[in-house]
Amino acid sequence: MSYGDGKFGTNDAVTREQLVTTMFRYARYKGYDVSVGEDTNILSYDDAFDVAEWAIPAMQWACGSGMIEGNAMNLMPQGNAERAQAAAILQRFCDNVK
Repeated sequence: MSYGDGKFGTNDAVTREQLVTTMFRYARYKGYDVSVGEDTNILSYDDAFDVAEWAIPAMQWACGSGMIEGNAMNLMPQGNAERAQAAAILQRFCDNVK
């Protein structure tokens, strides 16, 4: 991930909010409809306030489009995207986002 100031964390793990933000920005770049996130309320998740401000639109979109389902009422935005989670998110992106 890029952290600004010329820094790029090439060996850093990717968090769930970073992954969905990347996918969100890609979808916007490709001209896909990302409006589902505008009406998606993530406040029902216990850790919704742990989502970084810059990642809120992307997390809303990811929840609204079904890319992220959460785990026991948690989004775990700061948690690392495990290999299986990343694969599921990418598969759901391919299946649901156009």
